[in-house]
Amino acid sequence: MQFELNATKRDVQGTGASRRLRHASRVPGIVYGAGKAPQSIDVDHKELYFSMKNEAFHSTVLSLNLDGAKESVLLRDFQMHPYKPLILHVDFLRVDATHKIHVKVPLHFKNADVSPGVKLSGGVVSHVMTEVDIACLPANLPEFIEVDLIKLESGHSMHLSHLTLPAGVELPQLARGDDPTVVTILGAKAESAEGEAPAAA
Repeated sequence: MQFELNATKRDVQGTGASRRLRHASRVPGIVYGAGKAPQSIDVDHKELYFSMKNEAFHSTVLSLNLDGAKESVLLRDFQMHPYKPLILHVDFLRVDATHKIHVKVPLHFKNADVSPGVKLSGGVVSHVMTEVDIACLPANLPEFIEVDLIKLESGHSMHLSHLTLPAGVELPQLARGDDPTVVTILGAKAESAEGEAPAAA
């Protein structure tokens, strides 16, 4: 999925300037990285807000149209209002097509309902991880990593090393010797009758 976001260069900075931008439904932000000087920007709040509702927007290389010049960026960070649906600030990281990026992508679980642990044993799926850190070139960045539970039995788990990765994608944690649990199927609860005292005669 391709995303393009329009932005304007911002020269005036400071709390007062940011407040005025927000009153005008603009979000102050910054673009940095790729060996270039950081650039203060502002973007339309509505456009950004509804784009961020799409899961893929958070893990996709975006096209930032900055006053007519397009740059490839990643959404790196954002600040929300404590209780209002308002974005207060946003950070974008420039990406270089020739250098690997490190980013979190969501995990999408499938076939949980037909896995042996659930369908045959009545187990409950426990998602230990919902996203994972990956490293890859920008062109190889997936929107998500799929986790197939089709063979997972009750009491068994899948670890990071069990994931099937798209071409060109690496898991830095495995390189560091870490192999955490991603998902497990907990055994079904014992029949409630087993813990009940026999009825009085």
